[in-house]
Amino acid sequence: MKSEMVHSATIVSSPPSRGSGVTRVLRVLARHSFLGALRGRGHLPSPVQVREALEELGVVYLKFGQVLALRRDLLPPSYIAELEKLTDRLPPVEFTAIRDAIERELGQPLAELFASIDEAPMAAATIAQVHTAELHDGRHVIVKVRRPDVESRVAADIPTLAHVAGWLERLQPTLRGLDLPGMVREFRDSLTREMDLALEAHTIARFRASLVDTPELWIPAPITEFSTRGVLVEEFSPGERIDNYADAHPESRHRLARAVAKLALHQVFETGLFHADPHPGNLYVLPDSRLCLHDFGMIGEIDDQLRTALGEVLEATVGGDASAAAEAYIEMGMAAVDVDRDALAADLKPVVRRVHDQPLAEISIGATLEALLKVGGQHRLRNPGEILLLTRAVLITEALLKRLDPAVSIVALFKEEIPRIAASRFTGRRLLAHGKQVARDLEQLLADAPHDVRLTLRRIAKGELGRVRVPDLETAAAAAGRDIERLTGGVTSAALLIAGALLGTTSGWHRLIGDTLLAVGLVGTIAVAAGALLKRRVH
Repeated sequence: MKSEMVHSATIVSSPPSRGSGVTRVLRVLARHSFLGALRGRGHLPSPVQVREALEELGVVYLKFGQVLALRRDLLPPSYIAELEKLTDRLPPVEFTAIRDAIERELGQPLAELFASIDEAPMAAATIAQVHTAELHDGRHVIVKVRRPDVESRVAADIPTLAHVAGWLERLQPTLRGLDLPGMVREFRDSLTREMDLALEAHTIARFRASLVDTPELWIPAPITEFSTRGVLVEEFSPGERIDNYADAHPESRHRLARAVAKLALHQVFETGLFHADPHPGNLYVLPDSRLCLHDFGMIGEIDDQLRTALGEVLEATVGGDASAAAEAYIEMGMAAVDVDRDALAADLKPVVRRVHDQPLAEISIGATLEALLKVGGQHRLRNPGEILLLTRAVLITEALLKRLDPAVSIVALFKEEIPRIAASRFTGRRLLAHGKQVARDLEQLLADAPHDVRLTLRRIAKGELGRVRVPDLETAAAAAGRDIERLTGGVTSAALLIAGALLGTTSGWHRLIGDTLLAVGLVGTIAVAAGALLKRRVH
């Protein structure tokens, strides 16, 4: 890993003062034409003004701008492009402060912890500063130290940011689609996690475990005995940035591109745990030609359910079925109750048609996701943060692939990898895990069954099964409602009788469940019949 120190004069790095409250923020926003937005959409600040204002406000606002850059579903491309220029590299902290922070966190003098440490940092970012060092056992390591003032800075600026976000949303209704207060809450939680270097060490260990069967990849291990919430020590990697390596070794471009694409597919479709910032500065090539992944401060994780739903959205899109794409999108759990499915499908149709008409090898997954999320945002669908991170990660990966070898396509490679990926989802370990989950679900079902049966019987007896209350019509429709309820109860009881009879022909626990259903169906039938007889006598 090589030094990438960048000094920035535009970013405020002094500790927060009394002037760092709402008044200071409003002064900066006014200076960069933000307040003109109150006059309407045509008076919004330019993308450059937005970036410069965030840089002037300091590191917390700068990091928030990086989060805004993920909102490709809501922000225009010109703003996204400018926000992506925000760099979190800062002038370095004096080494005396770094020394004090290390000794405070690890509880020992620096000389007892390290045989040597380079006082000149190899990188200085908003959250932490990185130095190279050597342990007394001879191991070469890097030492990541949280900036001494970062926690106080976050504690001071987050409440102000939340206040300003709520104020801007109230004054400018067009900003409500962004849900700025909600974004600030998510940002606060994300920043809290990013400041916890012990959590990052745990994340690195998880990545190493999930990618242990990827021989073309090496991830430096954290040195846990030297790692705390404020300090992270991990193995040093003697590699070179992948783009620089490819320039020096052009014959390796195709191999490296395929390795990068396979790594992305493995993370998304097999482990679900993915690196959300795979730019060339975080991806190195070792002397033995293996890839090396760095910096796990920004990661994402998608579970099986979300991964399946996402796969269905992409499959429907590539297949040219806008209606199926809309339904799959909604099934991801992001839609409001009142979403207009037909309108969503109609707006998705141009995206679907454009993707469907492309040769498979030329389809960009990142651009497809970006277009889908943009349409969803216009329909006020809530796009999960993990999908936003994934979209960003895929776009970065595809840009890197073009830089390495334009002939390599993630989609084309995915076609090759489908048999192996499918097989990996049916390993003994995964089947055992799913089997245990099924057993737990069955156990819960059996535990809940007595209560559910009693509740069903009470509702059948009272004629309440299937009741739909419409206050304004309830009196006029009372008689018809009771007939419908009895009909519903009768149909339900008949279904239970049939199911019980079918299961009663089996053996073991299936027969036990069948006998139970048969009994419930019989009692329900008697209750419905008694209700009908009583009605006849009354009339």
